[in-house]
Amino acid sequence: MNDPTRIRVLSIDDHPLVREGLAALINDQADMRVVGQGSTGHEAIQLFREHQPDVALMDVRLPDMSGIDAMITIRGEFPQARIIMVTSSEGDVEMQRALAGGARGYMLKSMPPNDLLEAIRKVHVGKKAIPSEIAARLANHMSDEALTAREVEILQQIAEGNRNRDIAERLFISEGTVKVHIQHIMEKLGANDRTQAITIAVRRGIIHL
Repeated sequence: MNDPTRIRVLSIDDHPLVREGLAALINDQADMRVVGQGSTGHEAIQLFREHQPDVALMDVRLPDMSGIDAMITIRGEFPQARIIMVTSSEGDVEMQRALAGGARGYMLKSMPPNDLLEAIRKVHVGKKAIPSEIAARLANHMSDEALTAREVEILQQIAEGNRNRDIAERLFISEGTVKVHIQHIMEKLGANDRTQAITIAVRRGIIHL
């Protein structure tokens, strides 16, 4: 099993079925094998230290922390770490953050298995693996003005069903200031109302419900 010619892969996903499926797919290849599997961000960090794999597959959304945060922590310790983010979400904001944090690849779970295997091979030899449809989605939003941290905070509060007055009290700002922030949020997202703003923000990965 310890064939040094095979690409050593670490797989992190909180869904056992996905993990097992990926392990079977990878171990079936003549040139790669799974050396470790985990289901949380903290396990990812620990397992990376333990195995120092050639390539790690990391789910973006994990139960204890964001997979992107786990990747950033790992790359803080191992700057050469080659990590591919794998997700079912098509949010461009998460993609941007992952790539800015040093991800070498970004794959959607809806993509064909062979695409993932090719991504592992590309990343292993030092290339990046960003499928064209993901690159196109990122390009579509490149010129968008980003929401500020406070605007994201307010949008999350709206998504949780809080009214302007509640939000003002929670954040220790005036109701008028909340309204101004909401106006800016609508303009930046191109939304007509609060419900549409939430829908757009969830789709793009700006907030999570």
